[in-house]
Amino acid sequence: MSSIVERALRLWTEPLPEGRAALDAFRGVYSDPLAVNGEPAPLQLLVDRARMLQSALEGVRVDIQEQFAAPGRHAFAFQMSGRHVRPLVTPLGEVVPSGAEVSWAGLDIFIVDEEDRVTGVWAIADLLTLLMQADAVALRVRPARKST
Repeated sequence: MSSIVERALRLWTEPLPEGRAALDAFRGVYSDPLAVNGEPAPLQLLVDRARMLQSALEGVRVDIQEQFAAPGRHAFAFQMSGRHVRPLVTPLGEVVPSGAEVSWAGLDIFIVDEEDRVTGVWAIADLLTLLMQADAVALRVRPARKST
């Protein structure tokens, strides 16, 4: 695993220091502001998301599935998991704790400057799988049509 990816993932999986020290830790890896999926975002937003994730999931862990590096770019596919023990904020709303072990796939592409700092990230995550595992959404299957 590349150094920059390893340093970034530690921020998401290991407990963050209190107060401003967490933002300082993120500044050691990411620029501020940071482009996230093409939109500028203050780094504090990532700190808040990491804190929420670490609060909502017990034993957060990441398994890298694939990784690729090129000059100025680091891409990696991963599986993130943990036990859902507190409210989890998602784009669809807050998910009440389910107690379930949840796991979802993600893919990040880091844009990295010459100082080995992430200046932008393109990220996707399979949140539908997470929501289904946490019993926040259910698959509604329609009966098959009978042939005539």
